[in-house]
Amino acid sequence: MPLWTCEQCGAQFPETAAPPSSCPICEDERQYVNWKGQAWLSRDGLAQRHRLIWRDDLGLVGLALEPSFAIGQRALLVPDRGGCVMWDCVPLAAPEAIAHVRSLGGLKAIAISHPHYYGAVADWSAAFGDAPVYLHGDDAQWVTRPYSSIVPWQGDSHRISDDILLVRGGGHFSGATMLHWRKGADGRGALLTGDIAMVAMDRRSVSFMYSYPNYIPLNASAVRRIAHAVEPLAYDRIYGAWWGKNIATDAKSAFDRSVARYIAAISD
Repeated sequence: MPLWTCEQCGAQFPETAAPPSSCPICEDERQYVNWKGQAWLSRDGLAQRHRLIWRDDLGLVGLALEPSFAIGQRALLVPDRGGCVMWDCVPLAAPEAIAHVRSLGGLKAIAISHPHYYGAVADWSAAFGDAPVYLHGDDAQWVTRPYSSIVPWQGDSHRISDDILLVRGGGHFSGATMLHWRKGADGRGALLTGDIAMVAMDRRSVSFMYSYPNYIPLNASAVRRIAHAVEPLAYDRIYGAWWGKNIATDAKSAFDRSVARYIAAISD
């Protein structure tokens, strides 16, 4: 029986003879159902229509589907002792991409910012000896394909290694997570935010939303909580969720300015 992938959000679902009747992630108010109706691709069908590419994105290797599929995010490979940590995921794990990741040292872990980017985490984990998949337990209800290697961590932070720390910011989802890479940006530190803090088109600022496609903003308290979560961290660079959506330098100051700007914009 085939595995099924939602065409709108890229979430992968278990093997069934027929596709699911609906996608709970797309039914949620933060996402949306395709205007043409709920649509699915089998894993094989997805691989026939799309391929995985990889390239450098500001010093990190990124992986994404081409042509773009679903939300269109790219995963990032953060080098660490004992292998790479995949940050966020994509909806497909293709043999040639798996081989390329092996050539870089393989995956020691996968860490996910929020449910919109779970993608094919089970396939990627299985390809690397059931590498642990760290996602916040507050969002465990959104897992569409349960898998034994998923680690639903709790609390406000979880350390993967001396150099990689997961930080719960909340906001976009209750368990929404960012990754701090101490060695990033040539030792000045980097923050990988997914779209918990969305890198804006000017690439000099970030913004915050409860729902991006449905234009539901976060309130000031939620944004302050995100700012409080990252305030103790040293970082000079922010990596967003799509190719090139990064703040290359002076990112901590840019983040602080963005928080102040956002709160001023939504205040009376």
